[in-house]
Amino acid sequence: MTILLVALGAAVGAPLRYLTDRAVQTRHDSVFPWGTLTVNVAGSLLLGFLVGLPAGPAATAVLGTGFCGALTTYSTFSYETLRLVQTGARFAALANVLASVVVGLGAGFAGLALALALTA
Repeated sequence: MTILLVALGAAVGAPLRYLTDRAVQTRHDSVFPWGTLTVNVAGSLLLGFLVGLPAGPAATAVLGTGFCGALTTYSTFSYETLRLVQTGARFAALANVLASVVVGLGAGFAGLALALALTA
């Protein structure tokens, strides 16, 4: 049953990642991967929030592993960073790495703090 919950969450998260990435990226005339950064930060915020809730294994499977796992994308982050380096946009590549790690972790902690504050 758990595998079905993960698949259900992923079936929603993956298309949402694609649509969000495209919607954000088309609004920026830049080589910087704003769309991927956006979905990764949003997914980190949501996953941090979910970790702070008293959620059962079913909710964790569908929302955490399935939805957030498919919404966020480490492979695309890696690919886009390497692409930036290959095209000579080294500052943008470094900014992407730093922003993704710092803002992503910050979003995760913020989501956790929000959930803990709401459940206290």
